[in-house]
Amino acid sequence: MTTQPSTAKLVGPIMRGVEGAVVDAVIGAIEIDNPDSEVLIDDQGGYVRISVPDRCVLTRASLEEELGRSMTLSELEPALASFAGRVKQTDTEFVWYLERQD
Repeated sequence: MTTQPSTAKLVGPIMRGVEGAVVDAVIGAIEIDNPDSEVLIDDQGGYVRISVPDRCVLTRASLEEELGRSMTLSELEPALASFAGRVKQTDTEFVWYLERQD
């Protein structure tokens, strides 16, 4: 995890209105799910921007592992104030990306 800005095109969630433990778990899960990518964190107090160059994956399995309890990805939706890039959601993962994949 780093807080330094990058010149790459970044994608990922912007979270607000959720307890810090959940934000920390999301950050940890994104780090697990994107092992070869730099994860950038911009904590503005009122919201947290989590960014990864080009493609960002968040799986339910990694989130639950980091959180230490069961949690569906749909439970995160109210806390996702916005996001950078496009997003695809299934029951098991969120994927934020730059280019259309259809």
